[in-house]
Amino acid sequence: MTHWKLIRLNFGQTPAHFGEVGIGLEESRERVRSDTLFSALISNYARLFGKEKVEELLENFQQSPCFRLSSTFIYRYQKSKYTYYLPKPLAFPKEYPRGKDDLEFTKTYKKLSYLPLEVWQRWYQGDGFTESDRLELIDTTNKTAKDNDPLHKAGTFDYNQAFKIDKNPKVAIDRTTRYTNFYHTGFVHFESHPQEDKSKPEQHSGLYFILNFPTTNLNLEKEIQATLIFLGEEGLGGERSSGAGRFNLEWLDLTEEWKKVVQHQQSNHCLISLFWDNSISLELLNNSACYDIQERGGWISSSPSGYQKRRKMVRMFTEGSVFSACPQGKLANVTPHGFKTHQVYRSGVSLSLPISINS
Repeated sequence: MTHWKLIRLNFGQTPAHFGEVGIGLEESRERVRSDTLFSALISNYARLFGKEKVEELLENFQQSPCFRLSSTFIYRYQKSKYTYYLPKPLAFPKEYPRGKDDLEFTKTYKKLSYLPLEVWQRWYQGDGFTESDRLELIDTTNKTAKDNDPLHKAGTFDYNQAFKIDKNPKVAIDRTTRYTNFYHTGFVHFESHPQEDKSKPEQHSGLYFILNFPTTNLNLEKEIQATLIFLGEEGLGGERSSGAGRFNLEWLDLTEEWKKVVQHQQSNHCLISLFWDNSISLELLNNSACYDIQERGGWISSSPSGYQKRRKMVRMFTEGSVFSACPQGKLANVTPHGFKTHQVYRSGVSLSLPISINS
């Protein structure tokens, strides 16, 4: 029986640095994609349980994934309520007014990259897009919308308020010449107004992801939970030597709202992770498919030697891509040429949610 977990990462006041391929240290994203999260999890799993256990785990993945995980996304706790953001699918929701050429409406709609779970579920699994949604988007464009309007009340336009990204100055000193190099590093800071701060209401934000086990496996669940706790102490992302990326883990069962989302029955599926396969079926890439593709690469650091080398690049389908069948995905072997220490994998094992789209 398939088993789901909701994992929240609370960074508190600790900053984090989440880089991307082609982005320098000056820039940082606000979240981590599924392949990066999987790599961090596997690296720390190997440190906790040893070489034989991690090789056994990866061998099982080659046959059938032991678990599937989503990318991380923003959550926000405010007014005693958790708001979870999901990527807006690249396909239009049910009842979307495609025939109307309304600049005031589309200008705001196109800016929405992430939707609160409440709105996401209604648009893509429930009744669909409504005329009142269209009018509220127009009011938002014209700056006449009210805070108690349904989309505003759900937090549809508050995504960027959950975090801020700053650039911190740093200096690198050459060990040989003692020359200095001045540069900036981007860090993401999440909301953190703890209950002890009486001047502000309790609210905070962080990252969350969904974990799916195809069958109940309590031993594996405990190992993954222990690994994530260890990862929280070590830090997720870059600049860990500066203390960045450390978090407290919340290992939770799905809420009733989430259970309805994952158990919904529909033929179309929206990715909430990256997806890669060495052979894509025509069933997935039919006329109703809507997708985006991104190159994924980066560096490896082979512990304990610290040996670094660039991984092979792979192209993956991104979160929000929509297919008419449930994509599965595989591990991509990205071992660099000449690297003999161990095999290096990037996870293209996908996790998706069922949706209804505008046909």
